[in-house]
Amino acid sequence: MKRWQMGCLGAALMALPATAQATDEDVELWFNPSVSVALDDDTTFKLDTAQRFRSASEGRVDTYFFRGWVQQKVSDQLRLGGAVEKRFNDGGRDELRTMQQLDGSHGIVRTRLRFEQRFSEGRGGRMGLRVRPRAGISLPLSEDGKLSFGTDAELFWTLRGTSPGGSTGITGVRTQVSLKYEVSDNLDLKGTYLRQQSIRSNAPDRVGHAPFIGVALSF
Repeated sequence: MKRWQMGCLGAALMALPATAQATDEDVELWFNPSVSVALDDDTTFKLDTAQRFRSASEGRVDTYFFRGWVQQKVSDQLRLGGAVEKRFNDGGRDELRTMQQLDGSHGIVRTRLRFEQRFSEGRGGRMGLRVRPRAGISLPLSEDGKLSFGTDAELFWTLRGTSPGGSTGITGVRTQVSLKYEVSDNLDLKGTYLRQQSIRSNAPDRVGHAPFIGVALSF
């Protein structure tokens, strides 16, 4: 494994001890339907959507987003992508996001580095900046490769908040454990347990536990 891959994986795993802090916890339910279309042998357009249902207590709001990706294969191991996303926060401030992403596949190791620009309504048009490194593994569980197990950890590193005085630094940790099943050449189903921890100053961390159901169509 290359040094940058080891660093990404190590940084994600080092963040896990933060879960021992005092937390405010809740159960959520997330859905993630997506459709992707091959534009040529190396280029794909993907429409990603999500519906995240949360408790209304303590400022938690339901979230819905629509995200359009253009993804380009640059080598057998790497894929580069860019996206525009519109995010609706029920009862909160909606957001427009743009993002750039580099995905890596190195044997059983999976890596992802995402850079986000965030524009939140009602905050004077200030752009927030965030980096999200993620690392994990994917293992086949069946001889035909249709069933696989995956797990990963992701850091949310805020470089600039969407409001003056907003939190910066490591502001979140997301961990996932999942099973994925390839139903056919163009349909995948994925069931995931997801733990999302928002790190807050002078307040208990906010933690959401979510079953995450993914349905991916490709053409």
